[in-house]
Amino acid sequence: MSQHMSPLALRIAETKPEIASAQTLRFSVFVTEMGGRGGDQTDVGRGIEADRFDQHCRHLLLLDTLRDNRVVGTTRVLTVEGARKAGRFASEEEFDLFALRKSGRVLLEIGRTCLHPEYRGGGAMQRLWQGVAGVVADEGAEILFGLASFPFDDPTSLAKPLTNLWQQHLAPESLRPQSRRPFAVPIIQPKHVDRREAILRTPSLVKAYLRLGGLVGEGAFHDPAFNCVDVCMVLDTARLTATSRALYAGERA
Repeated sequence: MSQHMSPLALRIAETKPEIASAQTLRFSVFVTEMGGRGGDQTDVGRGIEADRFDQHCRHLLLLDTLRDNRVVGTTRVLTVEGARKAGRFASEEEFDLFALRKSGRVLLEIGRTCLHPEYRGGGAMQRLWQGVAGVVADEGAEILFGLASFPFDDPTSLAKPLTNLWQQHLAPESLRPQSRRPFAVPIIQPKHVDRREAILRTPSLVKAYLRLGGLVGEGAFHDPAFNCVDVCMVLDTARLTATSRALYAGERA
């Protein structure tokens, strides 16, 4: 199916019910599926996952037009102005963003990205990135960043994919977030890391960042509220390759 025939449509949530529809999908993924508690304003009775940053974010909705505009994907973006109103970026609860703030670049934070299980592994993630690209253009953002999560089911299985990330994709010091409470990961020598296995164990959102030229901050952070281990990804929009830029904008390379 070609790009323009896709039944998936993008919209920025404009109303409280639209934002709630994103929070409902987030609850089904982060709480029901992943076994986390969710953010500090999560309402189990209503089945919504929420936190205090939501009111300051723009929420992107991915809708299936063939299924009554059902919300099948979402991500939220927090601008510098939104972060100022919130008191900080959401990622700063886990990572020190001193280097990013000191860079003087225009920052844009991405968070709470998730897809309904039936829409994973296809073009839905790319479609969400197209929505983010629109906000990037609107804001003149130069640096995208945000948390990406590894499931916490088996912490020992994280050693190889995390080691591979830090060995191959570590952000330069000038743009490198630092974990505020580094999660202990067994040190593995590069020769003992099977890169293919490591990549297979790497979550799709992390791989999406990497395909677009993204890099990773230093250290990981265990977030018990979401039953996961987070890394902080950084994407310098100026460093996108021509192919990645085409993918990012949703064009044919």
